[in-house]
Amino acid sequence: MKLSSAKAVAVADITQDAVVIVPGIMGSELYDTVTGKTVWGLSGVSWLLKAWTRPGGLDALRLTPDELEGKTGRIKATQLMRHSSWTPYLQGFEPYTNLISTVHDCVADPAAVLEFAYDWRLPVGVNARALAVAAHRHLTAWREHPAHDDARRLRVDERPARLVFVAHSMGGLVTRAALDPAHDSQLADDTRAVLTLGTPFYGAVKATAILNTGRGAPVPLPHRQLRSISATMPGLHDLLPQYACLIDGSEMRGLTPGDVAAIGGSAELAQATADFYRGLDQVILPGHRAVAGTNQATLQSLSIRDGVVSAHQHGARQHSNGEYIRDRHGALRFYDVKGDGTVHKESAAVGAAVTPLPLQHGAVAADSVALRAVAEMLRDDEHLGPPQGAPGCGLDVPDLVKAGTPWAITLSGVESLAGLKCEITDTGGRALTPPRLGWGDGHIRARTTVTEPGLYRVTVRTMDGYRVSQLVLAVERDSGREDD
Repeated sequence: MKLSSAKAVAVADITQDAVVIVPGIMGSELYDTVTGKTVWGLSGVSWLLKAWTRPGGLDALRLTPDELEGKTGRIKATQLMRHSSWTPYLQGFEPYTNLISTVHDCVADPAAVLEFAYDWRLPVGVNARALAVAAHRHLTAWREHPAHDDARRLRVDERPARLVFVAHSMGGLVTRAALDPAHDSQLADDTRAVLTLGTPFYGAVKATAILNTGRGAPVPLPHRQLRSISATMPGLHDLLPQYACLIDGSEMRGLTPGDVAAIGGSAELAQATADFYRGLDQVILPGHRAVAGTNQATLQSLSIRDGVVSAHQHGARQHSNGEYIRDRHGALRFYDVKGDGTVHKESAAVGAAVTPLPLQHGAVAADSVALRAVAEMLRDDEHLGPPQGAPGCGLDVPDLVKAGTPWAITLSGVESLAGLKCEITDTGGRALTPPRLGWGDGHIRARTTVTEPGLYRVTVRTMDGYRVSQLVLAVERDSGREDD
C-alpha cells in the first residue's frame, strides 16, 4: 500500500487574549477641547523647542481650579505617543510605535488590542477607574468578535480570552490601582497577566527634584516650566517616593506632606497620594512580570536643608529585622543599586519574575530585548528569567544642552574601550560625527558638540551586544535663560 504524504503547515503562535497597552506619564497625546489644539505630543522638534524654551509654552497643561476639584473633560487624551519626546529631568521618551507593533504581531486581530491613552496630569486613581471600565468593555467586545473563536481553536486549552496588561512606567501604577478589588471585584479574575516596564512601584526620588527645581540655584527655563506645571499636578505627586528615602540626621524616614510642601509641592496632594497607596498595599498583580532598567546612575535618596533638596545616587538598606545597616560607629551605610536613570532598581523590580536590562527609563518600552519579553508573555510561554551575559553599561548625558557648546558623555560599568561604539543621531536618523571615547577621572568619557538646535539620540553599543540610548534636547545658545 502506498502511503500519501501531506505537507505540514505551521500556524502562527498568537494569543486569543485581549491586550491593553497602558503608557507612562507624558506618554499620551493631549488635546484641549476648548481651544481645539493639541497641547502635548505634536510631532517635530520645532514644537518641542517652542514648548520648552518659550515662557508659557506649556501653560495649557496647568490644571485649572475646576480640574483640581475633579471637574475634568477640558483635556482629552487622544492616542499613545508616536514621536520621540523630551522632558527636563525625565529626559527623553521613545515612541510606543515598536511596542504597539510587537503586540499586534502576537494577537489574532487588531481588534484584540486597546491602546489606553489617558490624561496623565490627573491622579492615578482617576485614571485607574477609567482603565477598569475601558478594559471590561474591551474584553467583552473582543470575546464577541469573530476572530476570537478562531483564535481559541488554535490554542491548547481553547479557553475564552482574558486580559493581558502591558504597562510602561506610571502605567503600571494605573494598572495596579485598576485591579484593586475594593472598587472592581471582577477585573483581576478576568486578567491573565500583567507586564510592567520600568514602573516605580515605590515612587521615584526624581519627582522631588522636579518639585524643588529653582530652590537655591538658577535653572534653565525648561526646568522651571516643568516645576511650575507640576507643583499642583496630582499625577506628578503620585510618583513621589513611598519608602523611607529621606536622610534625617542618623535616621531614614519617609516624606511627610509637610516635607513635600516645604520643597515646593502640595501637602494636600502628597497626603492624598499616601492615603491612596496605603490602600493598594495588598493588591496582587495577576501573573506579574517586571522589566527593570539597571546599571544607570539613578537618584535613590535625598536630604532637605532650608527647603532645598539634595538628591543622592545611593540609599540605605535594612537587615531582615527591619533595622538599618550601619557601620561600627553607628552611621548609616549607603548602597548604590542604580536603576534606569529615573526609577531605582528596587522600586521597579517587584515580584518573582523580573528581567533586568541595562536601559534608560524612556527606552525600557522600546528596546528589542524588552519587546521580546512582551511577546513571550503574550504567547503564554514560561518566563525564561533574566538574560545571561555581561550587564551592558551605564550612560550619563545632560538632559539639556546648548547648540555650539561642548558637553560630556560618561559611561559606567565597563572596564575597557574594546568593542564600545558611541554614535549621535538626530531623531530623523541623520548621523553626526561619532564622539571619541577615552578615559578621564576613572570613567570612559567623551566630549561632543551639536551645531543646531534639535532632539538628538546618544547610543552606546557594548561588546556584549547591549544597546543603551538617551535623548538630549539642544536649544539655541541664548534660549531658555533664567531671566526669560
